[in-house]
Amino acid sequence: MNLLGEFALWTALLVAGWSAILAFATRGPARDRAAASVRQAPHAIALCLWVAAVSFWKALFSHDFSVEYVYSYSSRNLPDYFLFAAFWAGQKGSLLFWALVLATFASIAQLVTSRRYHDLLPAVAGVTSVVTGFFVLVMLVGGANPFERLPFVPPDGRGLNPQLQNPGMVIHPPMLYLGYIGMTIPFAFAVAALMARRLDSGWIHAIRRWSLVSWLFLSVGITIGMWWAYVELGWGGYWAWDPVENASLLPWLTLTAFLHSVMVQEKRGMLKRWNLSLVIGSFLLAIFGTFLTRSGVIASVHSFTQSNVGYFFLGFLLVAGVLCYTLLYTRWPSLEPEATLDSLASREAAFLFNNLVLLGIAFSVLWGTLFPILSEAVRGTKISVGPPFFNRVNVPLGLLLLLLTGIGPLIAWRRASAANLSRQFTGPVVAGLVVALGLLLAGLRDGYALAALAIAGFVTGTVAQEFIRGVRARGRLYQEPALVALGRLIARNRRRYGGYLVHLAIVVYFVAFAGGAFKVAKEATLRVGEAIEIDSPFGHRYRLTHLGVSQYQSLNRRVSAATLEVRQDGVRVGTIKSEKRQHVDSFGQPTFQPSTEVGIRSNLREDLYVVFAGTVDGTERGSFAVTVHPLVWWVWAGGVLLVVGGLVTMWPGGPEMAPRARPAPTRVEPEGVAV
Repeated sequence: MNLLGEFALWTALLVAGWSAILAFATRGPARDRAAASVRQAPHAIALCLWVAAVSFWKALFSHDFSVEYVYSYSSRNLPDYFLFAAFWAGQKGSLLFWALVLATFASIAQLVTSRRYHDLLPAVAGVTSVVTGFFVLVMLVGGANPFERLPFVPPDGRGLNPQLQNPGMVIHPPMLYLGYIGMTIPFAFAVAALMARRLDSGWIHAIRRWSLVSWLFLSVGITIGMWWAYVELGWGGYWAWDPVENASLLPWLTLTAFLHSVMVQEKRGMLKRWNLSLVIGSFLLAIFGTFLTRSGVIASVHSFTQSNVGYFFLGFLLVAGVLCYTLLYTRWPSLEPEATLDSLASREAAFLFNNLVLLGIAFSVLWGTLFPILSEAVRGTKISVGPPFFNRVNVPLGLLLLLLTGIGPLIAWRRASAANLSRQFTGPVVAGLVVALGLLLAGLRDGYALAALAIAGFVTGTVAQEFIRGVRARGRLYQEPALVALGRLIARNRRRYGGYLVHLAIVVYFVAFAGGAFKVAKEATLRVGEAIEIDSPFGHRYRLTHLGVSQYQSLNRRVSAATLEVRQDGVRVGTIKSEKRQHVDSFGQPTFQPSTEVGIRSNLREDLYVVFAGTVDGTERGSFAVTVHPLVWWVWAGGVLLVVGGLVTMWPGGPEMAPRARPAPTRVEPEGVAV
């Protein structure tokens, strides 16, 4: 099976190379025959890579420790679901997974793309073949062959890093990879449109759902990564501006900007150059993130070890960037906008400002991430850039972005009149002011938190107003009950109202982030029977009493678990347990360093977060770090709402249901509500 897998990789590389040559080098009468062949190539490449993947999984599940990767990332006592996830735990396996998913996406794109865009598909297949072929080439030539053999067969493997033995390992990397990889399809269509000089809005319609799929997977991957860091690393937070975290955020920001600005191109024929630049830039940032995690140039708990693979990605990034933006430059005169900006008080302007803020955040994150590398290259000294820099720059920009999230839907296209602005803004502004006043009266004085919550009230008012007006319009037009009108309103205008649900999810995120300003933390070393007290920002007090430390064997680890009784304002509410884990191999020998499993009691208001640092001098006396973290539950709730909104937005629409009363044409209310 290992030989079959490696043979499948070489076959995939040959097919990808041949496909690229046919797509970009064929001229004259043979071009049509070559195009038919090129369109079939993604299916052949996908088949080859699925054969390689099945062979690789076979090696993992059969414990074939003669394969270096299987020895390095698995063991006989590793649970099966982690054996499945070990596929992408290391660099070699993750490259194979990336190539597999990309080839599968490329094959699906050839199958599901509308016939209207079939003239673009040969070039699309050529681009995806080049990218897939590059990943396979890195595996076979760049020293990252997943089927590399050891000169001997060890009796057992080294096992999986304890920090990776978490349910997040099964979900987070695939979601993030699917988001990264999905960007290749919009990128391929953009390049194909530029090459064919088909520069109308057709290519945008061909990639809209692909862009949403990529954005949604990235969003889910980032959120699950936040949860994983929160429950696994034991530092009491979910975002630390780590370079690899930043690398995943960058393409999300530019893709979010594209999903907003593309509406301006569809509606007014504007921002054509901007949108092509964003699509190309998002793909290049995905490759940049891959370079960061695989080059060893940055230190991160998320990155792979240093290897020569990073140089391949750096070279590919530079070549792809030069070629793509040169191609865009040659088509620049053909990308003239069909309309101009009529007024700053217009939805087009709001979307443009939204894009500028998103790009401003992206630039600050990119600069802060690269600055240590640049400083070391120029001055020989690595100057670290920590969370204070990122927070100082991005918190104000983030609040401005949140404000624009509420402003955009309220302004009319082309030019908004004073009467329109007054009618649209009154309700949301009042909602924001009421929230601000209520928080001030409640004693909140943190400026950023107050601003975030007040703006959240404004945006929530905007979303609520849009839904209420839409439901009322349908009720008057079709005589439908409110709940029926709401369901049919969303079903008929999924893109618009799904987008509003996404905006509401962003509001929930910001409210949860604002809670982080009031985090309270304490540390203590406790004997059995001793207690630590900590005050909650919501006015009550926790008392945690050390009950003792128990030791036992579980699966592939030895566990020391400290249990604390939790009392809230003197009332017992339960216990909380945190563990120190020493993972062992199949022969009981320790592997890796001891790891920590945090204890968390969560509710809608706050999390009580306990980290057991270990015992003192072999006794039951334990060291603990206790944190009260407000509103963390709402981060995960925001992620769920974002997924729901994203699914609604990209779900295929159906025909409008017949009205219950007399038939009537679709109309638009003066407020601009689609019914």
